[in-house]
Amino acid sequence: MQAVKRIEIVIDALELPRMIKLIEPLAPGYTVIQNVSGKGHRGERHADQITSVLANAMILIACAPEQVEPITKAVRPLLKAFGGLCLVSDAQSLLH
Repeated sequence: MQAVKRIEIVIDALELPRMIKLIEPLAPGYTVIQNVSGKGHRGERHADQITSVLANAMILIACAPEQVEPITKAVRPLLKAFGGLCLVSDAQSLLH
């Protein structure tokens, strides 16, 4: 096992392309989970909408601790402008 940092970013699905553009040069890789449901300061978001206009998406990143600050610094302005959530936590990655 290897110690890593886990970054989870939940954003409006319409802003996903912009967010990916910001993180691609900084993150070693990422996973996108479409149609994320939940409730936040903008109210409830449901994953079963006909269009993605009111949908959320989640980006999951596992990275080295020193990569956290550049990534969070890059995504902060977009989160500030359009809302969303960014969580950073400790995780263990299974080496295979």
